[in-house]
Amino acid sequence: MKKLIIALFLGFSAILSAQNSVTGKITDTKNQPIIGVSVYAPELHKGTATDENGKYTLSNIPTGNVKLTFAFTGLATQNKTINVLKKENIIEIILEETVLHMDEVIVSTAFNKIQSQNVMKVEHSTIKELQQKGTSTLIEGLATIPGVSQVSTGTSIGKPVIRGLSGNRVLVYSQGVRLENQQFGDEHGLGLNDAGIESVEVIKGPASLLYGSDALGGVLYFNPEKFANAGTFTTNFSQKFFSNTLGSNSSLGLKTSTENWKFLARGSFNTHSDYKIANGDRVTNTRYQEADFKTGIGYSNSKFSSVFRYNYNDLDLGIPEEGIAEQTTNNKSEYPKQGVFNHLLSLNNVFFFEKSKLDVDLGYISNDRSEFEDSNIAVLHMKLNTFNYDAKYHFPQLGKFESIVGIQGMLQTNANSGEEYLIPDATTNDFGVFGTGNYEWKSNVIQAGLRFDNRKITTTAHGILGEEGSFEAIDKSYDSFNASLGYKTNLGKDLSLRLNVASGFRAPNLAELTSNGVHEGTNRYEIGNSNLKTEQNVQSDLNLEYKSSHVEFFVNGFYNHINNYIYTSPNGEIIDDNAVFDYIQNNAKLFGGEIGLHFHPHPLDWLHYETSFETVTGKKQSRSFGSDYLPLIPANNWNNTIRSEFNTKKWLEGGYATLNVSTTLNQKNTSGFETKSNGYTLVNLGLGGKIKLGKTVFDINLNGNNLLNKSYIAHLSRLKTDGIPNIGRNIILGLNFNI
Repeated sequence: MKKLIIALFLGFSAILSAQNSVTGKITDTKNQPIIGVSVYAPELHKGTATDENGKYTLSNIPTGNVKLTFAFTGLATQNKTINVLKKENIIEIILEETVLHMDEVIVSTAFNKIQSQNVMKVEHSTIKELQQKGTSTLIEGLATIPGVSQVSTGTSIGKPVIRGLSGNRVLVYSQGVRLENQQFGDEHGLGLNDAGIESVEVIKGPASLLYGSDALGGVLYFNPEKFANAGTFTTNFSQKFFSNTLGSNSSLGLKTSTENWKFLARGSFNTHSDYKIANGDRVTNTRYQEADFKTGIGYSNSKFSSVFRYNYNDLDLGIPEEGIAEQTTNNKSEYPKQGVFNHLLSLNNVFFFEKSKLDVDLGYISNDRSEFEDSNIAVLHMKLNTFNYDAKYHFPQLGKFESIVGIQGMLQTNANSGEEYLIPDATTNDFGVFGTGNYEWKSNVIQAGLRFDNRKITTTAHGILGEEGSFEAIDKSYDSFNASLGYKTNLGKDLSLRLNVASGFRAPNLAELTSNGVHEGTNRYEIGNSNLKTEQNVQSDLNLEYKSSHVEFFVNGFYNHINNYIYTSPNGEIIDDNAVFDYIQNNAKLFGGEIGLHFHPHPLDWLHYETSFETVTGKKQSRSFGSDYLPLIPANNWNNTIRSEFNTKKWLEGGYATLNVSTTLNQKNTSGFETKSNGYTLVNLGLGGKIKLGKTVFDINLNGNNLLNKSYIAHLSRLKTDGIPNIGRNIILGLNFNI
């Protein structure tokens, strides 16, 4: 009976899959077939690999325009958009050698173009590339991307900063869903583990057209791990060790796919003791433990593709209030500490019509956050539940013109059950509608869009008005119209120019509207303002990019003007030995950019030199404050890397060695209550590659970060006010086995 059921199931799948197919042969420039080329259809979440003859077949392909990616290590990735008009379609590909960066498909923008065709400059990096730098956390890796930095609390908590904007001004997407996890608080981390994440895309600038409120400063878009190729079953185990924190990071995953169905699961565990500074002392209670589980199941045929994913994250971390006190290598957090449980569920669907398609994404996030002072009874306990929906209809393409209309929305509730209230019980409703178009002619592309949003916030009264921790009920509604216009052109064979102008907005968050008490970790008594207006900005971006066989060069410049910028300012009062800060508004401006060079000299095919410089300045614009600087603006940074690549025929493939020198300059442009910061230089080394010992094959990387054990304090460290340095020398060993 069991065999009969399986036979019927496979037969039913075969009937469904008897649709369009794409076949072909992939060769190199010498017309030799290439074995093992990855052929992937992103919209279908399915792929295959070429056989010993370089041939491949992808079945269940929908009618109309379909994007395919052809990738192989050491060869230039090709991305093709094909027009499937018949049941059998033949696509032959020739892959050429490459020594520079791949031209990746960008998922976070509306039309999913490859980077060279994209109107907006988007930074793309794989998690593997970030991990090869030896970073211990996901946010630490992101901070190595030009224009991105972090507000950190030791090694356990990091919040992304994009060109001087952070918190609710930077939107984070995971599994196609906006991540909501009390991100307004500086002491709240990102809540994501890098296990089971394929890559990250960074939009540096207002992206409210596509994402609504809170994308005023930019977007971090995390692409989840891909499913296995059809007809395969794979398992993977990775292990990392960290000398400084005596830490360990273990991850085990498996995935399998048939022609229609696909499944994956990955579990990981991360544990670290207190981090050690350059003089050998450990910073008390910066230890943490994290458990993470991700799974997904998908189905696709020629009519639709559907993927359900689930991510559970359990984070237990200490709150460092004593500075350098008790010295221990214990990895179990002490009081005070935080406990965070996060559930993220997503359902991503694509419905294919003859010449158009409909994307529908649904998401649910349950964030449970507790803070414990001296016992296992939570003094602060917040449950934030968020439901998101996002629907985009892609109209049939008219020549070189593409267009999309969409709606987005969010329903969010916050509930308190602890004795202390940081923000009140509240309900937030978002609704947005937008349209955008993309037109190409010759080497030019122009893209424009328009959007309307509404956000409603309703809170419940709590406590006795006038006393700490009390809130009065509010009922607010915020509207905003936003637009974007972008243009890209090729000034020459290898030279491109991008110019973008876009507006963005951010409605005030609950902390800014309602705060009434001491904010943990800041030693400030904060008072909210229910009359705050919506932040509204206009940013212009200019990108000049040169790419040839041996040289890449880019210059990014931006100017960002923000009306009604919200920030805290001391009012001169003292309550219980804490200075009182009010939430106020003034216009602000931020400007700066990034410049970079990647040089690969011929005939030294094994040598790469990369250098980049990033700068941002943020100022308030008001009569009362003159040209006072904005808080939490990262210091200028100059980053240099020399990388060599090598192979041995017998036991090493894709070997590399890197020397990185990162120089952070002095930060003297500080706001009224910030302290200035001294510059520092860190030296980092890396070695790695794929080891082949008989039938055993594994990836290895060995990194030495802050190799000279430099004592320094980052400007955006929240431990800076206590004079506590950042982490000292850290040796990281990473192993990755595909079983």
